[in-house]
Amino acid sequence: MGEGYKDTPERGGRGQAGHVPVLLKEAIDFLNIRRGGTYIDATVGLGGHSYEIAKRLGAQGRLIGVDKDPGALEKAGVRLQVSGVREDAADWPAIELRHGSFADLADDPGLTTDDLRVDGILADLGVSSLQLDDAQRGFSFQAEGPLDMRMNTQSGETAEQVVNRVDEVTLANLIYEFGEERRSRRIARAIVRSRPIRTTAQLADVVSAAARSMKHERIHPATRTFQALRIFVNRELDDLRELMKAAPQMLRPGGRLVVISFHSLEDRIVKDAMREGAKRGVYRLLTKKPVTAGVEEIDRNPRSRSAKLRAAERV
Repeated sequence: MGEGYKDTPERGGRGQAGHVPVLLKEAIDFLNIRRGGTYIDATVGLGGHSYEIAKRLGAQGRLIGVDKDPGALEKAGVRLQVSGVREDAADWPAIELRHGSFADLADDPGLTTDDLRVDGILADLGVSSLQLDDAQRGFSFQAEGPLDMRMNTQSGETAEQVVNRVDEVTLANLIYEFGEERRSRRIARAIVRSRPIRTTAQLADVVSAAARSMKHERIHPATRTFQALRIFVNRELDDLRELMKAAPQMLRPGGRLVVISFHSLEDRIVKDAMREGAKRGVYRLLTKKPVTAGVEEIDRNPRSRSAKLRAAERV
C-alpha cells in the first residue's frame, strides 16, 4: 500500500544505527560549540547530533539530551555512555538524558538562572526514522499497525482514541489546522462513518477513498491526515512554541539556537519567533533564509529533502 509515497515529514537523520543525522555539518557549524560549554539537544533521538556535540565539549563540558520517546533515550544512552573502550573516554563530557518534552525545559530553574544558562540549544523536530519505520508505533501507513502515534508510549491519548471519539467538526478542524488539508470536512465525515477504525491501513484506506487524490498529487492522499493526527496527539506545535518562548531565558549571551523543521507549520513558528526576537534585540539572525540539504545529502537520505534549518544567536 502506498508504495513510492512519502507518508509524513520526519527527522530522517535519527533512524537506523549508523544513519547520518539530517543537516549534521550545518547544525554543528551553527551551534559553534565551545569546549567546556553546556548544550541541550532538545530532541536527542538515537543520539546522532548529540554524539557530535559531545565529542567537541571535552571533560569540562555538559550535554543535556531530551526526548519524549523512552525507547530512543535508551538507545541514545548506550551510544553516548562513557566507556573504557572509548579512545576519548577521559575527555568525554558529563551527559544527562531526560525523558520528557523539550517544553518542560522552560520550567527548570537550573537552566534559566544567570550563571547556569546554556551555550547552545539544538532541536531537530518531527518524527524520527526509528518511530516511522516501526509499524507498531502507528506513525506510517506503509505497513499495517495499530493507530498509536504517541512519541511517549507511556502516557497520553492515542490516535485511535482521537479518530474514534472526537466529534466530526473537531476532527475536520484539526485535520485542516495541523495537516493543512483542504479536504478535511470530507475526510472527517468519512472517518466518522467508518468507525471504529483500529489500524493505520484502515485509516489510510478510508482517507484515500474520501480524498479522491488528484491525478498528479505527489504525496499519498492520507499524508496530511496522518501528519495532523500525529501533531495533535503529541502537542508538537504547542511544545515548539514553549521552547521558542523559553530559549532566550536559557541561552547565555553568544549562545546559539538551531532548529531543524520538516513542514511549514513548524518552520513558520521558528521563523516568526526568531524574527520577533531580532526585532526586540534578543537575537542576531544567523540565517536570513532557511538552510536546506544539498543534492548529495538528498541522494543519500531522501528524507532530508523537506528539512529546513534556522539559527539565531543570543545577544
